[in-house]
Amino acid sequence: MTVIINDKGFNADDWTTPITPAAELAANDAGNGLAIDLPSDAEPYDLEGRLDGIDMIRIDFPSFADGRGFTIAAQLRRLGFHGRLRARGHVIADQYAMARRSGFDEVEISDELAERQPEAQWLRRANWQDHSYQNRLRG
Repeated sequence: MTVIINDKGFNADDWTTPITPAAELAANDAGNGLAIDLPSDAEPYDLEGRLDGIDMIRIDFPSFADGRGFTIAAQLRRLGFHGRLRARGHVIADQYAMARRSGFDEVEISDELAERQPEAQWLRRANWQDHSYQNRLRG
């Protein structure tokens, strides 16, 4: 099982359609409910021109020390992706603000990680907009 985390805390997964691995995405795939899984070494520009037909992209974090997913998320947002963007895997509570700033809407973690890092630890980082480096300089 997994836990979905957003600015309101722990939630159940409400995504109901299948999620397709990016490598299996057909050239003509598009439409309501299309979701894809991107590995941490994906090239976001490969999806350019197809983003309007994708409703959710889930980016893998194989290790909490692997920050490539943050870069991928920011690139997808700059390319114009407006759908749901989810980080999945080894993201820790201390990285939540960075995940949100780079464009993620939510984080998906295992039940085991949720036990080690309870909801209160994630909620302490839910005010990510108020405590950014830029806001501290302005403050």
